[in-house]
Amino acid sequence: MPAAAPIGSGLGIQNLTNLKILREQIDAVPIIVDAGVGTASDAALAMELGVDAILMNTAVAAAEHPIQMAEAMKLAVRAGRLAFLAGRMPKRLYANASSPLAGVIE
Repeated sequence: MPAAAPIGSGLGIQNLTNLKILREQIDAVPIIVDAGVGTASDAALAMELGVDAILMNTAVAAAEHPIQMAEAMKLAVRAGRLAFLAGRMPKRLYANASSPLAGVIE
């Protein structure tokens, strides 16, 4: 259970590379992010990196509106997992138009 950041800090994922490496090298057991998730975007990002689950408390318990934060976390985890399973497009340094040129009027 790797920590994304110090427990209770809400700092978000401090080292994306570590989680990527863990996912590449470990497939026999689930990877569960254990600490540091502060908001829904942190949860989504962790799931997009391929972790299997997120254990959280403070982000929900300390939120101004805990019920809304819990719902946001649920949706973020689902979205992040789906994005991981879908497989993101490759990152490129340069533009690469994906719209077809066939039928374009010149």
